[in-house]
Amino acid sequence: MVKIELLFLCLLVIPMPGCVEAVLLCVSPLIEKVSDHKDFKKLLRTRTNVLVLYTKTATSGESHLKLLSSVAQTVKGQGTIAWVNCGDSEGRKLCKKVKVDPSSKHGGAELMHYKDGTFHTEYNRPATFKSMVAFLKDPSGPPLWEENPEAKDVIHKYVDSCMNGYPGRFPPSNLCFPVFTVAGCGVCKRMQPIFQQAATETKGKYILAGMNVHPADFDGLKQEFNVKGYPTFCYFEKGKFLHHYENYGATAKDIADWLKNPQPPQPKTPEVPWPETDSAVFHLTDESFDAFLEKHPAALIMFYAPCECYKWMNHSYYLNEVFFSLHKSPGVLAAVDATVHKAVGDRFKISGFPTVKYFENGEEKFTLPQLRTKDKIIEFLHNPQAPPPPEQSWEEKPSSVSHLGSEDFREALKKKKHALVMFYAPWCPHCKSAIPHFTTAAELFKEDRKIAYAAVDCTKGQNHELCKQEGVEGYPTFNHYNYGKFVEKYNGDRGVRNDLSMQED
Repeated sequence: MVKIELLFLCLLVIPMPGCVEAVLLCVSPLIEKVSDHKDFKKLLRTRTNVLVLYTKTATSGESHLKLLSSVAQTVKGQGTIAWVNCGDSEGRKLCKKVKVDPSSKHGGAELMHYKDGTFHTEYNRPATFKSMVAFLKDPSGPPLWEENPEAKDVIHKYVDSCMNGYPGRFPPSNLCFPVFTVAGCGVCKRMQPIFQQAATETKGKYILAGMNVHPADFDGLKQEFNVKGYPTFCYFEKGKFLHHYENYGATAKDIADWLKNPQPPQPKTPEVPWPETDSAVFHLTDESFDAFLEKHPAALIMFYAPCECYKWMNHSYYLNEVFFSLHKSPGVLAAVDATVHKAVGDRFKISGFPTVKYFENGEEKFTLPQLRTKDKIIEFLHNPQAPPPPEQSWEEKPSSVSHLGSEDFREALKKKKHALVMFYAPWCPHCKSAIPHFTTAAELFKEDRKIAYAAVDCTKGQNHELCKQEGVEGYPTFNHYNYGKFVEKYNGDRGVRNDLSMQED
C-alpha cells in the first residue's frame, strides 16, 4: 500500500519587537495565499465557491488555519479556501479595498464567503470542522441541526451509535430513538423543536438522536432502515432496529408517552381517491371535458393536484373538502386532476394548484382565486360575477422603496453604506401593516445616496431561494446591511420612528 501524505507549507513568522522566539506556522497548500487585489479578483472570477480568511497578522489566524487546512482537504474540488494577511503591506491594501477589518473581530480573524464572483455572506456559524465542511458543500443551505443550542440534549450521532451504544455514557441496552432529517424539509423543521423538547424531558431514560442523511454517503443506511421520506423516526432497542414511529403531528409529550410503551405503527386503511368517493362533483378527463361543457351551459371547475404533503401545498386538499361537502350545490361543480389529465391543464395554462375557473356555454369566463371557502363558492354560484380587479401590488405603486430580486439584490446593496431590507409576502397581514411605515421612512431618506430602503417579495420566481439564503423564516423579516454585508436583523417596533435608526450620527 502506498502511503500518501499531505504536504504543508510552513512559514517562519518573525514576532513583534519584544518577543524572543519566532513562530512556525504550517498552512496546507490547498489554502491559497492572496495579497494582490488583481489576484484576488481573478480567484473570485475563476472559482464559484470561495471562503476567505482575513487575519490581522500572520499569527492571529493560526487556529483558523489549522482547522481550515483539514477542511480544505475534505472539500477539495467542491470549494476553495483562501487566506489574506491584512498585516503585511500588500495584504493591508487588499483588505482596505474590500472593506474588511479583522482587527475589530475577536481573535483578529474574519471569515467571508464569496459565491459566483461576488460577496455572499459573512461566515458566522461555529468554527468547527463539521460545520465548515457542511457550509462549503452547501453555502446556501440551513445550519446543521446540532448547531442549534436548544438541541443540546439530542445526540447528534449516526445510526451505528444506536446499534453499538455510547461508550462511557450510555449502555447498549438503552432505548435509542433517532430521527433521520434532510436540509430544507418543512416537516423536519416543524418537528425538530418538538423532538428537542422530548429529548430534554426524557434525558437519562432514553436516547433521542438526530442525523442528516441527505448526502449520498448515507444511501446504504437509508435503504437498510427503509427511509423513504423525511423525517423518518426509527426505534432501536438493545442495538436492534425494531420499527418506525409515524405520528408526525406529535407533541413532545406524545413522544415521551410513546417511549414508555413503544408499539409499531398500525396498518393504515388505504385512502379512497377523490374521484371514487360519493360527492356532487363531476370528475373530468382529457376525453370527457368538452362533452361535459356541451351538456352543462354553466360550470365551476377546479383544476387540482392530489394532496401529497411532500409534493404539493395543502390548498388542493382543502378545496377538495369544500367541493365534497356541496351535495346540494346550486350549480354544477367539476374537478380535473391536472397532473393526470395534462392536455386540459396545458390548454388552460394551469400553473398552480388549485385553480378555479368558471365556464359558460363551453367558454372560459373567469378565473376565481378568491373562491377558497364553501360560503364563497355558494355565494358565487347564486350570482356568478366577474372577480374584483386585483389590488395594485406594492411594487407597482410609486415610492422610494427599491424593489429587488435575486438578479440585482447583491449588486444594489454593495453600493449603499446602510440598507434596510424588508423581506415579505404579499398575502401576509403583518407585512401589509408594516408597508406604510416602511414606505414613509424610505421617503424621508430618498435624497441620501448612502441609505437605501429595499423590499424583496419572497414569493416571486427565484426570490424564494434568495430569502432562504438571507435567513428569512417568517414575514416580514427586516435585515440591515452595510455595503452588501449582513449586519443584523431588525426586531424592534415597526413604526416610522423606529425605521429611522440607520441615519448618520
